[in-house]
Amino acid sequence: MDAFTAGLLQRIRATETDLTRARENGDDFLVEVEQAELDDLHRLAAEHGVEVAATAS
Repeated sequence: MDAFTAGLLQRIRATETDLTRARENGDDFLVEVEQAELDDLHRLAAEHGVEVAATAS
């Protein structure tokens, strides 16, 4: 796995964690921010052929 792929997957995992935390805390604004970031990361992964395991986000 190259550095780009590893870094992207790490950012996705971190954003998923942050999204979960925002949901648990009831922070609707932060949920929207984190979800938008996650969507962008998934789009970037798709554009570069990086497979992202299905998650429960």
